[in-house]
Amino acid sequence: MVGHLVVHEESTMPDHRKLGRELGLFDTDPLIGAGLPYWLPDGAIIRHSLEEYVRGLERRAGYRHVHSPVLGKRELYEISGHWSHYRDDMYPPMDVGGEQLVLRPSLCPHHALIYRARGHSYRELPLRIAEIGGMYRSELSGVLGGLSRVRAIQLNDAHIFCTPEQVEAEAAAALAMIRRAYDALGISPARYRLSLPGPGGKYVDGDWDRAVGILRSVLDGLPYDAVEGEAAFYGPKIDVQIVDSAGRESTLSTVQIDFHQPEQFGLEYVGADAAKHRPAMVHRSIIGSVERAVAQLVEVHGGAFPAWLAPVQLQLLPLSSAELPYAQGILDRCDDLRVEIAQEGSLGARIRDGRLVPYQAVLGPQEVAAGQLSLRLRDGRRVDAQPVDEALAEIRAEVKP
Repeated sequence: MVGHLVVHEESTMPDHRKLGRELGLFDTDPLIGAGLPYWLPDGAIIRHSLEEYVRGLERRAGYRHVHSPVLGKRELYEISGHWSHYRDDMYPPMDVGGEQLVLRPSLCPHHALIYRARGHSYRELPLRIAEIGGMYRSELSGVLGGLSRVRAIQLNDAHIFCTPEQVEAEAAAALAMIRRAYDALGISPARYRLSLPGPGGKYVDGDWDRAVGILRSVLDGLPYDAVEGEAAFYGPKIDVQIVDSAGRESTLSTVQIDFHQPEQFGLEYVGADAAKHRPAMVHRSIIGSVERAVAQLVEVHGGAFPAWLAPVQLQLLPLSSAELPYAQGILDRCDDLRVEIAQEGSLGARIRDGRLVPYQAVLGPQEVAAGQLSLRLRDGRRVDAQPVDEALAEIRAEVKP
C-alpha cells in the first residue's frame, strides 16, 4: 500500500564522522582531497567483513562474481545514456592515446558488455552478475561528509539478466535479500520509496508503465511512498531509505528495472522458439555503497558492532606478565577469530577501554591453572569459567552472521 512521506526529526544516534574517527575507523587528509576518506586498520576489518558477508549471501543466491575496470571509453557511456543524462555528475574525460577515457559513474554498462561477450540461451537465465567495484561521482564540496557522501565509492552492485517473465520474481528476490541483510546488520529501513519519473527531459523513452507496475507488485504488502522525479534516467526503482544522526534521509539499497540498456547494447538470448529475444535487466544493490553502509552501522550501533563485524571480537586481559604466555597460547589457537592481548594499564582501565569489544576474558592464576576462560560480555554480564575450547566454540558460533 502507499503510505505518506515521513519527516524525520534529529535522532539521538552518534555522528559517524566524529565517532568513526575516535574509534580509528577512517580519516581524511587534505592532500588526498575532500570526499576521499581512507580506511584505518579497524575500519578496513569492518569493510572487509561486510564485503565477505555480502559475497556469501550473493553466492548462496546464485550470483556469479566478476571484476571490471573503473575506466571506460566515453563512447561506452554515450551508448548507455549516462553521458547525455548524467554528465554533470561525472568526472571530465581524460585524453589518452587518442581516446577519451572516463572514470565510471556506474557499473551497469560494464556488466552489460560482460553479458554481451557470450551467447546465451533462455536455459541460462536468469544470469546474476555481481561485483563490489569502484565508481566515481563528481560531488560538490558542500554536500560531502564523512563516509556517507564521498567521491570514490565502493558499490555492492549486481545486474540480473532475465526473460521478461522472470523480472518480477527476480526483483522480489532482490528486495527479500535486502531485508535479510538488514536484519543481520541491525539496520531498520526508515521507509520504502517507489521512485517514479517526473516532468522534464531527464528520462529515456521506454516501457515505464510496465516497469512501474512490476515494482508495485513487488512492494505489495509493504508500506511505501511513491515519489515522482526520483527514478533513474533509464527506469523506476525501489529505494530503501535510511536516516542518519542528524535526521537526514538517504538511499542505501535499491532495486531497479531497466528495459533501456539491454536495447542500447543489443543484448540477446535465444528463446525456446530458437529465435532471438531481448532480456530485461534488474539492477540491485543489497547494501549500497560500502562507505554509506559503514557510516550507518557506526551510528546505529554506536561503535558496538555485531560480533561478526567487530574489529576485535575477543580481548584477553592477563593480570600480570605471568599470565602472558597463557594469553599468547590462546591467541595462537584463534586464527579464525580477531583476538588481541591488552596488557598496558590497570585492569579497570583496560576493561573500560575495551567496552565495545563483544567478549573480554580476564586471565589470572586460577584460569591458567584450570586451563579455562572466564568471559565478560559487552553488556557487563559474566559467563562462568569453562575450558578454553568450549569458550572459543561459543564465541565462534556467535560471530557467524
